[in-house]
Amino acid sequence: MTTLADAIGQTLADDGVRHAFGVVANGNVLAVAALTQHGVSYLSARHEGGAVTMADAYYRTTGEVAVCTTGAGPGLTNTATGLADAVKHSSGLLLLCGDLPTTGPRRIDVDQDIFLDSLGVPVVRLGDLATVRTDTLRALRMARTEQRPVALCLPQDLITAEVAERAPTDRFPQRPPRMAADPAGTAAALNALAAARRPLILGGLGAWRSGAAKTLVELGDQLGALYTTSAMAGGLFAATPWSLGVCGGFAAPRAAELIGQADVVLAFGASLDQWTLADGKILAPDAVLVQVDTGPVPTASRVDIHLTGDATEAATALLDGVRARLLPRTTWREDIEDRFSDLGWIHERFEETHTDDRIDPRTLTLHLSGLLPEERTLVTDGGHFVGWPAMYWTVPDPAAYVFTGAAFQSIGLGFAGAVGAAVGRPDRTTVVALGDGGALMGLSELETLIRTGRSALVVIYDDGGYGMEVVLFADRGADPASMLFGDTDFAGAARALGARSATVRSLADLEVVQDWQAQGAEGVLLLDCKVAPGVVAACFSGLTTLITGRPAGRSQ
Repeated sequence: MTTLADAIGQTLADDGVRHAFGVVANGNVLAVAALTQHGVSYLSARHEGGAVTMADAYYRTTGEVAVCTTGAGPGLTNTATGLADAVKHSSGLLLLCGDLPTTGPRRIDVDQDIFLDSLGVPVVRLGDLATVRTDTLRALRMARTEQRPVALCLPQDLITAEVAERAPTDRFPQRPPRMAADPAGTAAALNALAAARRPLILGGLGAWRSGAAKTLVELGDQLGALYTTSAMAGGLFAATPWSLGVCGGFAAPRAAELIGQADVVLAFGASLDQWTLADGKILAPDAVLVQVDTGPVPTASRVDIHLTGDATEAATALLDGVRARLLPRTTWREDIEDRFSDLGWIHERFEETHTDDRIDPRTLTLHLSGLLPEERTLVTDGGHFVGWPAMYWTVPDPAAYVFTGAAFQSIGLGFAGAVGAAVGRPDRTTVVALGDGGALMGLSELETLIRTGRSALVVIYDDGGYGMEVVLFADRGADPASMLFGDTDFAGAARALGARSATVRSLADLEVVQDWQAQGAEGVLLLDCKVAPGVVAACFSGLTTLITGRPAGRSQ
């Protein structure tokens, strides 16, 4: 007899699902057994909120859909923060969760449809035993083609019911067709390029997912353009010497100056939010901004020309148009060539801030940049500390950067994100950076990370409090006791869980990183970095002014 659980496991495995993350409960434990029976690798998380972030990070690093599985009720509601972040990041994952019995709600139940709808998650419910395989495949393909989380709900009283359907009756598309470039938008963009003297190409995550990098570099070379990326697409143009790095608040000052000189900006697959446009300050007021996107309308009022279409299709159409019109190559690269050797944050000086037992977070991050393994996936939690890795650490491509919580402005997801990244890309060492507040919030998934046995370097910026709140509100009447909580012995906790660890108070304490790498970088090494509090990351100074109405204090 084939049960509903068996049919789900077989359908997902047959259609290419390779990994699942979750916490078992009454509503999903037999579904997990079916997944593993059919060859899907399952990793137990310590919290459902961690499990969904693991599946999200797995998608970001591989482009493949994984399963997050939970029980009904509290198992599902525990996913809220990570699930909201995955929705806002457009990450494809399948949420396989328990559901109310078909006989109706019980006193212990909540309306799961309302919960999921509030987060923007579509629901496929397995209530018809005649279409279980078809409905399962439909949910999976929806997650893939629409690049979003989809919930597949399992009524608890049907999990062992017999399923007669032998195979899905409908075949759903694996990938959506590429959207052709809008001819009118293409023509308008070409007209703007005809008058350009300093063209700039800005690549976002949509450009990476489209596979547009090669075509965009060809287009830029034809125009003599410079390149920049959104924060989420860091590394998109790593192979070209004409990349300015990240655009927006994370841009180094000298790179931002060149970005501000562009007279035509072609933005491919970027949402152009306040971070990428630095609240409208990064681009020249008279620069023509062209947004290439699959959405029907621009995502920012600053956009001058909206070109609808897939990033690769639009880049190809523009490249063909530039060649057909014989548009001359600009001389911008030659004009600023001598300024390209010292653009990054590593060339910006700062006044050291440290004590006998506290290291300057900038000195720490800058020194670690020379110690990190070249083949790495960088995972960051949310929080003020994230400014320093963003300033000083590079990634080889966008799939090597997982910024958990960025889309939802949350903290506490860093350890879980590291797990998903480590499972997705075991060929790369996972480097995860967290603040002490976020590390404490998600500490249970450090045990999961250690349990995977994957190579991972954990860097905790431990300043004894919620750094962003201290920076923004310490002198505006906030109660210090609500923001400060003192030192935490993360190194001791890591050792108790089976990891190697060290407390870092000076650069000399970082020798342990070299020792760990010399021994093959096996397992987890955690650095509990006691950093000087109150140092403002320079890339956040604009945000500080925006929120408080006053300039930041000590910065960079």
